[in-house]
Amino acid sequence: MTLKTAEKTKIEKETRPPVVAILGHIDHGKSTLIDYIRKSNVVESEAGGITQHASAYEITHASKDGRSERIVFLDTPGHEAFESIRTRCTSAADIAALVVSAEDGVKPQTLEALKHIKECSMPLLVVITKIDKPSADIERTKQSLAENEIYVEGYGGSTPVVELSATTGKGVDEFLDMISLMANLENKTADKDVLGSGVIIESRLDAKRGITAIGIIKEGTVRRGLFAASSGAITPIRFLLDAEGQTVEELSFSSPVQIVGWDKMPTIGTTFKTFLKKEEAATFAEETREKPAENKSRETVEGVSTLPIIIKADTAGSLEAITQELSKLSKERIVPKIILSSVGTINENDVKSALATPGAIILGFHAKVDSQATALAERSNINILSFSIIYELTDKVTALLAEREPKIEVEEIESSSKVLKLFGATKGKQVNGERILTGQHKRGAMVKIVRREAEIGRGKVKELQQSKIAVDSLAEGVEFGAMIESKMEIVPGDTLNTVVLVTK
Repeated sequence: MTLKTAEKTKIEKETRPPVVAILGHIDHGKSTLIDYIRKSNVVESEAGGITQHASAYEITHASKDGRSERIVFLDTPGHEAFESIRTRCTSAADIAALVVSAEDGVKPQTLEALKHIKECSMPLLVVITKIDKPSADIERTKQSLAENEIYVEGYGGSTPVVELSATTGKGVDEFLDMISLMANLENKTADKDVLGSGVIIESRLDAKRGITAIGIIKEGTVRRGLFAASSGAITPIRFLLDAEGQTVEELSFSSPVQIVGWDKMPTIGTTFKTFLKKEEAATFAEETREKPAENKSRETVEGVSTLPIIIKADTAGSLEAITQELSKLSKERIVPKIILSSVGTINENDVKSALATPGAIILGFHAKVDSQATALAERSNINILSFSIIYELTDKVTALLAEREPKIEVEEIESSSKVLKLFGATKGKQVNGERILTGQHKRGAMVKIVRREAEIGRGKVKELQQSKIAVDSLAEGVEFGAMIESKMEIVPGDTLNTVVLVTK
């Protein structure tokens, strides 16, 4: 490959197809829209009907003037747990399509996506979906947008907006035409003849192929026979896969690319570059190597137990989302503690790690379990819990924390009474006249003697009488007589709180 002058490079730069990030709240129709455009059925294949991974798709659109144009879509999860994935996809894209349901209007992840769009200063297209639904209200949705400072065309602003149904297809052509128009106005260019580079949006471990990184090419062409490098990892490019998983010889700017065979898991969200020589790739990998992530698991605190967890996930993005969600979970006397986490199949070493840590559990998210791990776990009574939906995983961990939280006995006040009179005292026993302020006074209960809001001693209710008749308990508002056994002298005006021990 020959070097070109800056002037020649400028002349030879071509218009780069737009990369469009599809963003918005969960279940607002993002994946259904892409399904319609691709004539696929991705939604049915997603666990629980919700997107939980970043996906890249490339389509060819016939514009109004008859030209064929490429458009790349990045489909992002709408669940709150996947904010980091949405952030990365926003940074890799040229145009943001903010999807808002005509049934629901603006929701929390709508606003979160808008924040990332503004931070990246991206051109914004608002897409109002589900207009075919009986409860759809487009005007109310636009009002909801305006109330959240998203001012669309025809409603007090200049942000372009399209209204569509991904079920019937109404408005989808207008959506694609609007993207073409916005891309022409942006006029992004790139040089096809330079060595390819881009952004890694996801990575995973395949048992047969090894580590695969999914990226968006931002400049140049990625070819078989080159070397790729990113964030401390390198690979010779022996074969390439396109967005559909088909083997190709090369891919150029804007295209999604799957690069296979990395020696380490590249960090998602980082830049990748390709090189002619392995030495050059190794140098770049070392220069961009990230410092080891700080262990964010809570340190052991005296009096606080931990739930040891080993996590295996299908992709680096999933692992990141799970780790972040678990960091939000805790109980007063127990917290989750991740002792091991990685991408790939649950194997025998994971079970051995669990065996070395009493009480450890193994969580798999879209992760297979090999036969050796299954056999050892069964013999050793180690729990391997598999999940395909992230909120089911966090719900289970929450339940385990509640189940394993150490039990303690705490005192709870069962009743309070005011001492009105002192009738007599003998040998550590006093007979008082009292009125119950709250709760139920019971014979045999332990009593805290409170004077001027401070506990001064303790005693026990030996007898209760109402109208000179012995009783076992009395309710709120009643005046009664009581014999209290205590070494502390009780005087009128004192408060007597009966307490019980409760295990929590």
